[in-house]
Amino acid sequence: MTDRLPSPPLLVITDRATAVGPVPDIIAAALRGGCRWVMLRDKNAQGDEIARDLVARCHDLGAIAVVNGDFARAARLNADGVHLRSASMVAPARAMLGTIALIGVSCHSTGDISAAETSGADYATLSPVFLTDSKPGYGPALGLEGLSNTCSNTRLPVLALAGIDAGNVRSCLDFGAAGAAVMGGVMRATDPEKTVQELIGALLSG
Repeated sequence: MTDRLPSPPLLVITDRATAVGPVPDIIAAALRGGCRWVMLRDKNAQGDEIARDLVARCHDLGAIAVVNGDFARAARLNADGVHLRSASMVAPARAMLGTIALIGVSCHSTGDISAAETSGADYATLSPVFLTDSKPGYGPALGLEGLSNTCSNTRLPVLALAGIDAGNVRSCLDFGAAGAAVMGGVMRATDPEKTVQELIGALLSG
């Protein structure tokens, strides 16, 4: 199932609240750095014009753009898929977006991953793998052992999320993850292009 994931399997998630500059500029830099998978996490429908431009920019470079949470908005923006907060939303999202759409689910436990796999999702994010300010409220960090235990019990591609950087991303893959997702590490980076280059270089180093 990992052949459904973009290559390289690094998902950059937008977040206006933590971004140190305009999100379109950060994403442009991330794309220059080699990112080929972006999640638009801005839930403000008034930002559809900006979001549509980001989707088009991704498509111009052969990158995949998915929308966080709202599959109707994903269809409206001509995005490539949607990332959902619950496995229960996969069936209606699939009905609207079709079989080609890339559909992911946010997970925080083995039970969540199992539900996502059963639902027919294409991938799941698992968090928090490491401690981070971006993912409060989900309990202690799972760590690499927790990541490994979860990945060993599913065929669903799992992306490690929370606290991921160039120093630990390769370890996540070595412990069973199919890829990684990064939000704050890119949104807060002084040089997002270089940050993404370093992440991809480390991710592919094995």
